[in-house]
Amino acid sequence: MNQMGIGMTSQRTRERLIQRLMDQGITHFEVLEAIRSMPRHLFVDEALAHRSYEDTALPIGYGQTLSQPYMVARMSELALARGRPGKVLELGSGSGYQTAILASLVGEICAVERIKPLVERARKQLRSLKIRNVRLRHGDGLEGWSSEAPFDVILGAAAPEQVPAGLLEQLAPGGRLILPVGGRRQTLMMVTATPDGYVEEAVEAVNFVPMISGVER
Repeated sequence: MNQMGIGMTSQRTRERLIQRLMDQGITHFEVLEAIRSMPRHLFVDEALAHRSYEDTALPIGYGQTLSQPYMVARMSELALARGRPGKVLELGSGSGYQTAILASLVGEICAVERIKPLVERARKQLRSLKIRNVRLRHGDGLEGWSSEAPFDVILGAAAPEQVPAGLLEQLAPGGRLILPVGGRRQTLMMVTATPDGYVEEAVEAVNFVPMISGVER
């Protein structure tokens, strides 16, 4: 277990967060352990560090947010629903918190972020935590990472208006796309690649920043 940062914010505060996640139906032991041990305060601005272990999304600048721990846990559980995925594509890695949680749960992560300063910030944090199974790229999440495809799981933390066909094409057989979809009203969708086509499942109502095409320097 990574003990970094526990002096900064009490273990009791983290345990309250874990209890809240369990109360909301998160049951996967490895997911809960990953969230318990991850120093979330390292991924937000210092002024917000005291709120790091609340179950809420927090701003990280550039109009982006650090996802709510419940949503990170929920999407991680969905990613692990059929066992440990070998290769995962993460879209909209932000400051790297979801990436760091997933890194202990999957084989390899290819992460794409469209805002360059966030890529640099995430890279620095992941390096400081000695996380080595992640490759980060400054790029357009809507395009995915076709040269690294296929992926067992594609997971996104920003919402396109509809499921992007180009991302579905990057799924391995049996692979799953886990993505918020919609405009003002969004739904977390899980789309599975089957021999007979793509099977869509609506998971729950969510609220994410929109997925925007292009990149920012």
